[in-house]
Amino acid sequence: MLIEITPEGYDVDLDLLYATPDNITGRPIYARAAGYLHMDAAALLAHAVALARPLGLRLRVFDAFRPAEAQWTLWAACPDPDFIADPRRGSPHSMGAAVDLTLVDAASGTPLDMGTGFDDMRHESHHGNQDIAPEAQRNRHLLLGIMTAAGWDFYRNEWWHYQLVQPRGRYPVLSDAAAGTRMMPETAVPEAGA
Repeated sequence: MLIEITPEGYDVDLDLLYATPDNITGRPIYARAAGYLHMDAAALLAHAVALARPLGLRLRVFDAFRPAEAQWTLWAACPDPDFIADPRRGSPHSMGAAVDLTLVDAASGTPLDMGTGFDDMRHESHHGNQDIAPEAQRNRHLLLGIMTAAGWDFYRNEWWHYQLVQPRGRYPVLSDAAAGTRMMPETAVPEAGA
């Protein structure tokens, strides 16, 4: 079951970049900006929010549930399995079991420096990369600590990506229609095998 993640319900900032042209495809993928997670992931997100709050930090969510159709769109734009899950295998995002996010200063809303931007498909985006400024390394470690303490697993190549532990086989890959999220444009049709 997917639950909508709203700023009011989860005390997070939403900056759903796939609903804008500010993503690797250069055009909006989602017809509307909405974030959903499986109820198991939503519970862990709430835990992470509670851990960040006393530090004067908020979570800013870039992506959560990603319909299978959207995964095919991303794969067509960047078929690099080091950064984009092959949609034939299924992405934890398409299960509602993953979230892309960063930390922001709660008082000012300023994002913490993470050394690269979201969806920066270079080795500098890997966890533990030491080719970035020490402050950015500290900020990544802080995000990693908050998220793993809340029960999330991380993907080594993307500082922004966190997922439920071993989601494949536990959660189904969902299309927009199957999830009932109405995130995809009406003309979006899943590709063969989606």
